Amino acid sequence: MSCVTSGKKPKAILFDLDGTLWDRTSAVRALAGAQHQHLARVVGHIPRAHYVERIVALDDLGRLDKRVLYETVGVEFDLSDADVACLHGDFWARFPAHTQPFSEVVQTLKALRRVGIRLGIITNGWIAVQEAKIEQLGLSALIDAVLISEREGVRKPNREIFHRALAMLRVEASEAWFVGDNPDDDVAGAIAAGLRAFWRDGPDWPRPATECETIRTIDELLSLLFPESRETAGWQSQQDT
Repeated sequence: MSCVTSGKKPKAILFDLDGTLWDRTSAVRALAGAQHQHLARVVGHIPRAHYVERIVALDDLGRLDKRVLYETVGVEFDLSDADVACLHGDFWARFPAHTQPFSEVVQTLKALRRVGIRLGIITNGWIAVQEAKIEQLGLSALIDAVLISEREGVRKPNREIFHRALAMLRVEASEAWFVGDNPDDDVAGAIAAGLRAFWRDGPDWPRPATECETIRTIDELLSLLFPESRETAGWQSQQDT
């Protein structure tokens, strides 16, 4: 971890969703593997490893519409329209079961709320999809403000979406932190909006060119906020319910 621990504690912490609060890439990889196994009649002729990695690559961290994804798979592997429709429907049927937060996320958010820090999510994407993820991840009751680009009509890294989140949480930019994994949308966007930015280091993105602070897990925020004692934050990761 490379972080500066000086400065005031924040009144609010904002988070990106995909890749920051949950591991989307691993989830899609596991989903594709299950799909290959259970729909062998459709895709069994394709080597499993090749099929899985092709789905992950086409998914492009969630940026490609899934109908287009499976239409592309259909063309590449000579599948019928019915098979493409089957795979597309199967993806969304399986997706909720594979949508799980990183292991430290829920306990960390609970600890931050206990000490009065306001919490928000800013995410690019479709309203229905992103709201369903937040619900499935068990985060709805822990978050004070959710901004989704489709609803807002503006996307990260545009500073306007960050400023709207700050207004909803009733804090100034200097009083807020932002945590995300995308070096441009999250890190550079948050810094341009005046927030203190943290990059969640992971395999999906290169290190930001913009100078920022780095964490590998969300619970490292607690060590920054309360370096003297985890108990100060009321953090009971093993006992909390």
